[in-house]
Parts: sequence; C-alpha cells; structure tokens
Amino acid sequence: MAATVIVADAPWRWSTRFVALVRRTPLLLAADGGANHLARIGVRPAAVIGDFDSLLPAVRRWVGEERLVLRPDQSKTDLGKAISYAVDERGADRVTILAATGGRLDHTVENLSLLGRWAARVTIEALEEHVRIVPVCNAGRFPSETGQVVSLFPLGRCNNVRTRGLRWELTGTVLDLKGQTSISNLAEGSEFEVAVDEGPLLVFLHETAGEGAPVRGTV
Repeated sequence: MAATVIVADAPWRWSTRFVALVRRTPLLLAADGGANHLARIGVRPAAVIGDFDSLLPAVRRWVGEERLVLRPDQSKTDLGKAISYAVDERGADRVTILAATGGRLDHTVENLSLLGRWAARVTIEALEEHVRIVPVCNAGRFPSETGQVVSLFPLGRCNNVRTRGLRWELTGTVLDLKGQTSISNLAEGSEFEVAVDEGPLLVFLHETAGEGAPVRGTV
C-alpha cells in the first residue's frame, strides 16, 4: 500500500482539495472521532481505529461494525494507534494526517511528536488548512515560493542544523526547545534545503497562495 490518509479528531473544516484527497487515497483511515469528520462529507473510511470514546453512535452505525478496529490501549493515543495500524498491519509507506492540530493543546503537541517518532520508518506529514508539517531526520528538499514562511521546530535537541535557500540561513545551529528555535523564516526562491545531524526537526511550510491552495513540498 503506497499512500494512506488518516483523519484525526481535532477541529476540522473541509475544503475542496481535502475532500478530493480523501476520495482518491488508496487507503483512508480514521482515528476514532475522525470518522465523524468523514461522515459529514459522506466518505466512509476503510477502518476506524481507537477505543471509540469519541465516535458518534450514528456514525458508528454508518461505518459498520466490520470496519471498527478496537485498540483499547490507554498508553497510546488514537492517532498513534491508527499510524501503527497503517504501517504495521496495512503496509503503508506514506502517511498523510488531517485534523491533527487545532484542538486541545496537549493533543496537538502529542500529535506533532508522533510525526517525529515515525519519521525514521515511514514518509509522514500532517496537513492543516494553511500549513504542511514535515519531519526531517537527516535532510529534506522542498519546493517553495519566494516569501513563503518557513518555520523549523526541534523535537528536543537538533544538532548542526543547516539550511540553503532561506533568507536567514542556519549554518551549524543547535535548535533546542529549551534554547533556540527558528520561527517565521522566509524562502528566497523556488526551493530550499534543510539538513540536521540529529533530528527530528519539524518543517512548517505555510501557504502563500489563496485559501485552499495546495502547499507543496517533498522529502
């Protein structure tokens, strides 16, 4: 299975491009209450993973019991369980997550941390309405537009961070949650690069086009 989209349970507003994304993905999963979001647009996930404490009864009936994958482990979040199911049980090698931020702050921090935890095993990203979040463990190259806002946020301590193609270049900088981060840098052209000796480092790519336009980038 090449590509998987997981819809999490943070507040979410569907735009045309995200509806198109979930309709065309080879494997569509929901992390518990993420199925509630999918029910609003009538797109049934292949599976719903979690403990089902957020799944609305009407949505549960609509999804069908045969598509429910019960994972009651309270040491993991529903999104963590869904990523594990996608990679370990369904063979996903690329995971895109929707609705991972914007809700409870502790959930948001945990969901962003999941990107870093899984980055060494699978190509993973989170898409929100106006930003794309990609973890970089070693190096990444991203298409961009001049003036595009780019933030680099360390998950822990990231040593020897280097960039090329940003207005304020980093040349061997240590980024650390207890020290320096790199917020609101700007792309200088059509591409920029990020490298780090010890990651993961989260790259936030903010949109420059109109509302709903796709944010580009690849690693």
